[in-house]
Amino acid sequence: MTQAMLSTNQKALQINRDRSKYGTFAEIGAGQEVARFFFKVGGAAGTIAKSISAYDMTVSDAIYGSTSRYVSRKRLHSMLDCEFALLRKRLDQSIGADTTFFAFANTVKAKSYAGADESHGWLGIRFQVAPQTEPSEIIIHIRMLDESNLQQQEALGVFGVNVIHGAFFLHQDIGAFLKSLLDNLTRSRVEVDMIKLSGPIFKNEDNRIMSLELVRLGLADSAMFTSEGDVVQPSEILYKKAILVERGSFRPVTRVTLNMLDCAKAQFVQEPEVQGKDVLVLTEMTLRNLSEDGEIDQQDFLDRVDLLGSLGKTVLISNYGRFYRLADYLFRYTNQMIGLAMGIPTVKEIFKEKYYSDLDGGILESFGRLFKNDLRLYVYPLKDPKTGALITAANLMVTPKLRHLYAHMLENLYLIDLKGYDGSCLPIFSREVLSKIRKADASWEELVPPQVASLIKTRGLFGYLK
Repeated sequence: MTQAMLSTNQKALQINRDRSKYGTFAEIGAGQEVARFFFKVGGAAGTIAKSISAYDMTVSDAIYGSTSRYVSRKRLHSMLDCEFALLRKRLDQSIGADTTFFAFANTVKAKSYAGADESHGWLGIRFQVAPQTEPSEIIIHIRMLDESNLQQQEALGVFGVNVIHGAFFLHQDIGAFLKSLLDNLTRSRVEVDMIKLSGPIFKNEDNRIMSLELVRLGLADSAMFTSEGDVVQPSEILYKKAILVERGSFRPVTRVTLNMLDCAKAQFVQEPEVQGKDVLVLTEMTLRNLSEDGEIDQQDFLDRVDLLGSLGKTVLISNYGRFYRLADYLFRYTNQMIGLAMGIPTVKEIFKEKYYSDLDGGILESFGRLFKNDLRLYVYPLKDPKTGALITAANLMVTPKLRHLYAHMLENLYLIDLKGYDGSCLPIFSREVLSKIRKADASWEELVPPQVASLIKTRGLFGYLK
C-alpha cells in the first residue's frame, strides 16, 4: 500500500517534534522561506538553534568570506562550513551527546521586478544521523520556473522542507528521497539539475547514478559530469563557452567516435566566431541512447561513462530527443557558437518530417529553433556497406519536397562536410564492434581506441570473455 504524501506543514511538524534534531537555517536571496515553515507549524524551539539571513553583501562577506559570485556552490559551501562549525563549537559539549546537529543553507536568485535573468539557487544540508558522528551532506542546484517572485519564494520554501525531511527520513532509500523532492510541487515550478551526496552514509552512492536518476525520474531534462566523474551544474562549465557536441550511445566508444570528434573540433576551432574563445567538447547520451527495451542498466551506463572518462570527455545526459531542444538548452548558458558533430544517418533522421508532426510549423519550425542562433552541423561521411559509395552532406539525397530546404542549408553553411577524416574508420559500426566483443572475435580491439580496449578487457565489459 502506497503511503499518502505528507503536506509541507506535516513534514516540518514531524521534524519539530523530533527533539534529537537541532540545527541552523541560513538563507540568502529570497527571504527565510524554508525556516518560515518550521516557525509557523509550532514547536520550532526544539529544532531551530538559529535562523539567519545575511542578505547584505558586505554583511555576508563579513560572516562567510568574500566571493565573486553570491549564488554559487562555493558560497553555499562556505555557509555550511561556517554554520555547522559554529553549531558544534557552541553546543556540542552541552547537548551533543544526545543531539544530531544539522546546518541547512541556501543562496538564491529569485525573480526580480526589473530583471529577466534566470531564477535559480543552491541548497544544501550538512547533518548527522547519530550524535557526535561525522556529518554527511546533500548539495542541490535548482531552477525556479514560476513567473512571479512570490510564487518562487513559496516553491523554494516547500522544496527546502522536502530536502530536510528527505535527508532525515529517506537517506537510506535514495530513490524515495529523489522522488520526494517535488512533493507538493510540480515539475513546471522547479527543476533539479544537479545533486551531489557525500559523507559516511552516502559512501556507497555514485553521484553519476544520481545524475542519471534526476533525468530518468523527470526532475530534470539534463545532467552533467566531468571526465573525473564529478557532477557539475551546467553554468559552471558551459558559461560563455563555444561548445562542440557529439551525441551517441558509445556502446562502446570506437575509433569512429574519436575521429568524428577530432575532425569536427579541428574545423570548429578555425571558425572566425570561435577563434580565441574557450571551447568545450561534450559527449551526450540521451535516455533513448541508454535504454534497451525501455530499461536502463545502471552498470552499463557507468561502463560507458568510464570509457568516455578515460578519454577525458565531459558527459551530458539528457532527455532532449530532438536537437532543437538540445540547442535551446546550450544557448541558455552561452552566447557563443555551437557545433554538433554527427554522421550521415543522423542527418537523414533530422530530415524526416514525421518527427515534427506535433509542432504547428512542422519541420520548418524545428529548423528555425535549431538554427536561430549561431549553430552548425559538422557531418561525417558514410561509406555504404553494400555499394561502397561515399555519402556526404554534399551529395546526400533527401525527400523531393525538402530538397530546396536542404540546398539552402548547405549553401548557407548550416551543414558542413568534415575534412581530413580517416578512411579506415568508415567501415566501423559500434553495433558490429559490440557483436565481435560478445563473440570473442579478437579483431574488435583494432576498432576501438587503446584505452577503451584496455578497460573492456580489464573489467570484462559488454560481455567480453578472455
